[in-house]
Amino acid sequence: MRIVGGANRGLKLAEVGEGDAAAHLRPTSDRVREAIFNLLQGGRFGDSVPGARVLDLFAGTGALALEALSRGASEAVLVEQGRVGQRLIRENLRLAKRDGQARLLSLDATRLTANTEPPFTLVFLDPPYGKELGTQALGAALKGGWLAPEAVVVWEEAGPMMPLPGTGLLDRRSYGGTTVTLLRVEG
Repeated sequence: MRIVGGANRGLKLAEVGEGDAAAHLRPTSDRVREAIFNLLQGGRFGDSVPGARVLDLFAGTGALALEALSRGASEAVLVEQGRVGQRLIRENLRLAKRDGQARLLSLDATRLTANTEPPFTLVFLDPPYGKELGTQALGAALKGGWLAPEAVVVWEEAGPMMPLPGTGLLDRRSYGGTTVTLLRVEG
């Protein structure tokens, strides 16, 4: 697993090891990550990455947030509850030398409370597939004021996801067993 674009292009990231199988992490493949960023930076929806405040829910290894930082996002908050994911995120932030631009919140993404900082403009949502956790997390983020008006949400799941109230569908693409749904927060 590598950063596929930007300042850290080619950087090899720490990955789930053999002893970490019980963590059930499913990092976004390089191919899907590249396709996501081509959508975000391809002009059809504007250029959502440069200067973005990134919220990465169910951050896993942190690859999506790190890819955004590599491509010009200003800062990132990575939300991960699992210990293996937290360890990998810390290691990957160190490898990419992005500690000053990113921070890890050890929280359950489905139970976000009221946000006390500026809202986020780009959100990655990559929950365990098929468990409705993405719906819960996005609902909590919307309710808690975590998302800026016009924020772009990139939601990975096993199948197409429907917009929640307060969001609208931008696009939907399938890559093998992964469906990426792009939403925009209504402003």
